[in-house]
Amino acid sequence: MQLNLPPCPLVSVLVPCFNYARYVGDAIASILQQDYPNFELVVVDDGSTDNSFEVINEAVRVYGKESLVRNVEVISQENAGVSAALNAGLARANGEFIATFDADDLMVPGRLGLQVAYLKNNPSVGCLGGRAARIDEKGNLLANKIKDKGVSSYDFEAALACALVVGGNLAMYRREALTLVGGYDPDIKVQDFQMTLKVAHAGYRVDVLPDTITLYRKHHGSLSSQYRSELEYGLKLIELYKSYPGYESAKARLLVKAMRFAVTDDKSFAWSLLRQIPFKQWDVKTLKRVRYLLFKSEKRT
Repeated sequence: MQLNLPPCPLVSVLVPCFNYARYVGDAIASILQQDYPNFELVVVDDGSTDNSFEVINEAVRVYGKESLVRNVEVISQENAGVSAALNAGLARANGEFIATFDADDLMVPGRLGLQVAYLKNNPSVGCLGGRAARIDEKGNLLANKIKDKGVSSYDFEAALACALVVGGNLAMYRREALTLVGGYDPDIKVQDFQMTLKVAHAGYRVDVLPDTITLYRKHHGSLSSQYRSELEYGLKLIELYKSYPGYESAKARLLVKAMRFAVTDDKSFAWSLLRQIPFKQWDVKTLKRVRYLLFKSEKRT
């Protein structure tokens, strides 16, 4: 437990970017406009082949003038993947708390202060998330389901059983937790999922606030278009925890999650996923996916 914390501990915001020139300027603007009085920004351009690096620096120049940010560092490296980019940013970060953010999303005003206050008051929490509202490519708000109003709290067994992922656009970590677990494993491509489980496995709690703290941009390159690879990497990740009781549930949850997209993208693949889910692991979401599988039409290209 940490004692005698300063009123405003330093927060390091890490932003990995690969070929998001279209969006990264707005993402950086939303970070630099935060009202938290003690934060720094580390942006890692992970070998972009578009003009992301130039857009990043221009956004820093324009929005950094009136920002409360203490320091901004922009790193350019050869493409090595998101996990490696986050490790590079972490190596440059000085904050007691580490907030990660995606280069194509928008940070809601007040997010940093909200999460810092919660972490200061809950020293057992090593990873803190929140809710995301969806926006389209142009930043327009999409229809969003109203989530439950309470804080959700997980230990490792609960996090594993529900295959909990605190997204990189939502997470704030204790630096000590990231150090304890050795940072990100670059060979594990689902960086958000791996860190959620690693921090929980190390003995910290993972909490999720009911507040909307991020605007998640839905576009062609977003995660929903990569569900097959996400499933593959997710299944490989949970193999590390195969000896734990929550493993079978975690596997089922990953399969059900992939079915959400497969039912309209590739029905034969969706059926193969369903056959891998033991009946005892079926839940309300599984039944919903089955209904869609039976009655929704497959997309035509």
